[in-house]
Amino acid sequence: MLATFLANLPGPQALAQDSRSTAGGSAALDRWPLGGTGGWDLLGFDPKRQHLFVTRSDRVDVVDASTGHIAATIHGTDGVHGVAIAESLKRGFTSNGKSDTVTVFDLDSLAVLATVPVPGHNPDGILFEPKRQRLFTFNGRSRDVTVFDAQSMKVLATLTMPDKPELAVADGDGNVYLNIESSVGQLVRIGGEEPRVEATWKLDGCEEPTGLALDDARRRLFSACRNGVMAVTDARDGRALARAPIGGSPDGAAYDDSTGTAFSSNGAGSVSVIRETAPGRFETVESLPTERGARTMALDPGSARIFLVTADFAAPAPAAVAGNAAPVRPQQVPGTFRVLVVHLVPAAH
Repeated sequence: MLATFLANLPGPQALAQDSRSTAGGSAALDRWPLGGTGGWDLLGFDPKRQHLFVTRSDRVDVVDASTGHIAATIHGTDGVHGVAIAESLKRGFTSNGKSDTVTVFDLDSLAVLATVPVPGHNPDGILFEPKRQRLFTFNGRSRDVTVFDAQSMKVLATLTMPDKPELAVADGDGNVYLNIESSVGQLVRIGGEEPRVEATWKLDGCEEPTGLALDDARRRLFSACRNGVMAVTDARDGRALARAPIGGSPDGAAYDDSTGTAFSSNGAGSVSVIRETAPGRFETVESLPTERGARTMALDPGSARIFLVTADFAAPAPAAVAGNAAPVRPQQVPGTFRVLVVHLVPAAH
């Protein structure tokens, strides 16, 4: 029988440390108040050390996922967007969009080891590919990808993209799959001993894909699209397999191998749960309420937890500037930044 997931979330005023609600005895949500200043973007998670990496504009707060408290802070990450974990090297990496750099740090001590320039502009997403030990930065402003040797941090290649590169995943064969945030979405596959673009596929019906997840065993890619759909693609040939509805303002995606479940984190205030309910048929089986602004996520499959972050916002949002097509972000209420921890609990059969 298909397992669904329950969530019964308390109101936003419930901000006490480890504030947990239940539904029929099933834990659903914790809120960990962190406070502090600055916005946020992508999250990273180190399952071995149970460290959640929270990007905060000019620093990365490292949260102990067993306590919900900040264990350390990595400084000097101006305009930080993302964090990549390389367990085989015992290193972590941050993409620093304002300074066009990567910060290299030790996963055990969290000490900064090096700051390395990126030849592209505004490195946004960042990914470690373990087979060939390569680090990728996806540079939004220059619309290209920088490929590093992750050990030496020597630049191996700069690859031009068809539009703005977004988030990416790596398979076990040395391939990297990348969402291209264009009005008609695209997927790019990067591979080869000499890094190169091997394929570019259109994602019909998917606008501005952001979050990306991979079912490596079945070779399926899950792209979270800004027009409220999850695009499911065959990673072998780019063939479109399905489109499933998801919540508004998605920006993150994850896949849990143990349950065969894909997730989309949606800034409108939900996590969409997608499963293959019959061969070749993908459906949204659940929409878990979270909070407005919780648009990026990290999954810890070992504990069946999804981490998201948000804050309270002043209303209304600032007025848009004439001629500026970029979205205007609402003002964050000071001291309200928090981590949301959604506990995924199988429903009783």
